Amino acid sequence: MLNNKLQSLLSVHIAVALFGVAGIFAKLLAIEPALIVFGRTFFACLALLVALPLMKVDVRLKEGKDALGFLLMGTILALHWVAFFHSIQVSTVAIGLLTFSTFPIFVTFLEPFFFNERLQMIDIFVCLVVFLGLILVIPDLNFENNLTLGAFWGVFSGLTFAVLSVLNRTFVSNYPAMTIAFYQNMIASLVLLPVVGGTFLTTTVHEMKLLILLGVVFTALAHSFFIRGLLYVKAQLASVIASLEPVYGIVLAMVLLKEIPTVREGIGGCIIVGAIVLATRFGGKKGGQEIGA
Repeated sequence: MLNNKLQSLLSVHIAVALFGVAGIFAKLLAIEPALIVFGRTFFACLALLVALPLMKVDVRLKEGKDALGFLLMGTILALHWVAFFHSIQVSTVAIGLLTFSTFPIFVTFLEPFFFNERLQMIDIFVCLVVFLGLILVIPDLNFENNLTLGAFWGVFSGLTFAVLSVLNRTFVSNYPAMTIAFYQNMIASLVLLPVVGGTFLTTTVHEMKLLILLGVVFTALAHSFFIRGLLYVKAQLASVIASLEPVYGIVLAMVLLKEIPTVREGIGGCIIVGAIVLATRFGGKKGGQEIGA
């Protein structure tokens, strides 16, 4: 039997693999990012609504003030995914995924502020290495360049995901992972409903099938795995592990979309992955405390 720490690490890695594939849907679906995210969160919410009673998971709020927390997290989740899909649509899967990987940098400096934890040198070193890799990924600072524009939205999606990761950590000790995922996806879909309006009903059968697949497998299941992993893995370590997401997404984009990364993107990606391996090996030794302990 795996101990709690190893189970949590495995959950995070499975979630990262599923999230990495999800980025491909930005290219497979020729619709607005807000519509993609609405479909994603709507079907994820439905999947969780069916699964929760079958697994006897309690969805009741323990405190009234928690409703505001879920409202905030659901809104941030919607912003994160809209920025993420927009980044890939205006640039490439590689640019969107690699620049999204900035979120460990944000989490590293957010966690000590929220949880009164010491900032360690290994964390700072990993952030610097990841930042170096991202410098190589961004071609220039001209926002008329679609790759640069995509990189900007990718970094913004990383910032919002970092905030969401830290907020998740404050809730995961009090609520089951699937409950958190349910509320976040439900609120995200409700927030986006006025934005998409009736355009959701105009999607084709093929687009609807892809949205269902994206929502059920690559969102509901992946989201639950990631949040569950935060029980015994620090959000900073989980965030750095999640930087493996570009590996899965870029390889699949090369196969399905024939998107071949440039040499700069390849070098930058290798630097980022190297930082992930370093953080997984050394950061994991200090992580693993139970949330709230």
